[in-house]
Amino acid sequence: MPQLRALVLAGGSGSRFWPLSRRDRPKQLLPIAGGASLLRRTLERLAPLTPTEAQWVSTTVELRSAIERELSELSPERIIAEPESRNTAPAIAWTLARMPRADDSLPVAVLPSDHHVADAEAFRDALEAAANAAMERRCVVTLGVPPERPETGFGYLELAEPAPAEAEAVAVTRFYEKPDAETARRFAASGRHLWNAGIFVFAPEVLLAHLAAHQPEIHRAVGKVRAGGLDAVAEALIYAALPAVSIDHGVMERLGTGDVLTLPLRCGWSDLGSWEALAGTLPADERGNHVRGDVLALDARDNVLFSDAGTIAVLGVDGLVVVRSGDAVLVLPRERSQDVRRIVAELERAGRRDLL
Repeated sequence: MPQLRALVLAGGSGSRFWPLSRRDRPKQLLPIAGGASLLRRTLERLAPLTPTEAQWVSTTVELRSAIERELSELSPERIIAEPESRNTAPAIAWTLARMPRADDSLPVAVLPSDHHVADAEAFRDALEAAANAAMERRCVVTLGVPPERPETGFGYLELAEPAPAEAEAVAVTRFYEKPDAETARRFAASGRHLWNAGIFVFAPEVLLAHLAAHQPEIHRAVGKVRAGGLDAVAEALIYAALPAVSIDHGVMERLGTGDVLTLPLRCGWSDLGSWEALAGTLPADERGNHVRGDVLALDARDNVLFSDAGTIAVLGVDGLVVVRSGDAVLVLPRERSQDVRRIVAELERAGRRDLL
């Protein structure tokens, strides 16, 4: 297989991990799962399949300096900043435009910067198999996670046939956004649906052809950047005019059967999409409390208790998330972990930038 390059998406704000995650220190720059930051762990687990010299990072202007400090070993010209946030389809295309045109027939893996993987070797094996399939079939290959439960917080891939036990590629017939509870139960039991992990492998020439067909404005922007001669102001104006659309909505959902294949990803994956999701990566005490930091829990069960400064003490409570970070404390039921962004939205509305 030719050298696999990695395009890591690191421009998110991580609002569901407030108050630990803030604008100047978003989720991907935090050691949420222990040890190094999620971003560094993402790049480290790619080696040796994808070494440092084959890694690219897409981020925002606001986060570029922080990411350059975090990844000092990465050449600065391979940290590409969007002029403004326009979602994943423009962000991916903007980075592809900076990659050597001579390599357009070689594989690239696009992946998030803020996920957790328990088995890095199994992850690399799946990524390599996806790259081989993408090259052999000249298509897009996405990695899907066999569902462990009826999850309403994930998107799903519908397969043309039951998910294989081994690393075999099968056609994706449909992308589904986050389903309701009944649909999620049906998907989890069907054997023909996988969680959408947001990981895609393709040759740039393949994706660019799909952009030309389904997102021509973005495709034209890639051509203008590659032609050269544009200053930063001109590039920013071009980027600001692009549609703000995700790669799933803008491209993948519009492709025909056979244009997108999937491989099952079995590596202890978690998107770490909420405080509830983090529970699976934290040690638990004898009463099922998942804890990090200085915590005292008495007559308390099944809580997520996280402190990066000071002490948390709880008594006689069950099923809560309690987070102490910096100048803020968060308390909510575990089942409402996805609603943290409502708090962030309200703080924005109130102009509380000191807490964001």
